[in-house]
Amino acid sequence: MQVYLPIAEVSVNALLLFGLGGLVGLLSGLFGVGGGFLITPLLLFIGIPAPVAVATGANQVVAASVSGVMTHLRRKTVDLTMGSVLLAGGIVGSTAGIWVFNKVAAVGQIELFVQLCYVLFLGLIGALMLLESLRTLLRAKPAVAPRRNHLLVHRLPLKVKFRVSGLYISVIPPILVGVLVGFLAAIMGVGGGFIMVPAMIYLLGMPTKVVIGTSLFQIIFVSAYTTLIHAVMSNTVDMLLAGLLIVGGVVGAQLGTRLGVRLKAEQLRILLALLVLAVCGKIALDLLIEPADLYSLAGVRP
Repeated sequence: MQVYLPIAEVSVNALLLFGLGGLVGLLSGLFGVGGGFLITPLLLFIGIPAPVAVATGANQVVAASVSGVMTHLRRKTVDLTMGSVLLAGGIVGSTAGIWVFNKVAAVGQIELFVQLCYVLFLGLIGALMLLESLRTLLRAKPAVAPRRNHLLVHRLPLKVKFRVSGLYISVIPPILVGVLVGFLAAIMGVGGGFIMVPAMIYLLGMPTKVVIGTSLFQIIFVSAYTTLIHAVMSNTVDMLLAGLLIVGGVVGAQLGTRLGVRLKAEQLRILLALLVLAVCGKIALDLLIEPADLYSLAGVRP
């Protein structure tokens, strides 16, 4: 069944959009990521303009994250103190990212800019995650970061006790992680979980069982803030598109959360790394392959 999306100005199969939302929701519950790193490229692949894909995709990230975090709250695997610190940085980063996004859109280069950001960040993070996860798995090390007492975060000032995570560290690194994730959320339409999850494990030294729920908690509010500002400033949120993605995302997130508890932490990180690299490769390939039609003359009359 074809539906017309008024803001995006394209017609798309409704079942396809529902399926995309369900897939991203599944990943959200499974890996603790908002899924924006996947939903935005997928929307670009089916012809949704970049500004609409970025702004509307954030709506689906919010819904999928809410669905997943509710389960983690019941299990008491969400560090609300850590999530609040990450959120404070995320709001600052999102504000800066939206400003940059609008500046680049004004000069007509937003499609290329978004794709290059995906290739750069997904390639870097995916490679680092895969190498570290394989090293940990092969050496049969525990899932938490080693030598916690010697991490830089234990030597910085402004320390706070994060009881659920069992940490007593400076708030400076979590704030900086939040700023980076917020910036990427605004530019790329992502929740930022693909950066936040490894940062929380390897930089902050958080236990893996708390990381996923805490990541989803922060993603909810940063993504909601981002999509609201995009809607107000540039009117690029297509509510019909968002609704179809959200319905599928909520269903998928519940399935992903249940499946995630059956897999080991090392296995989850390897699967996430491979998925991130696969998306990166597809975007890079699209940038390198020369299009069939170099120029579009639509609308030009002789």
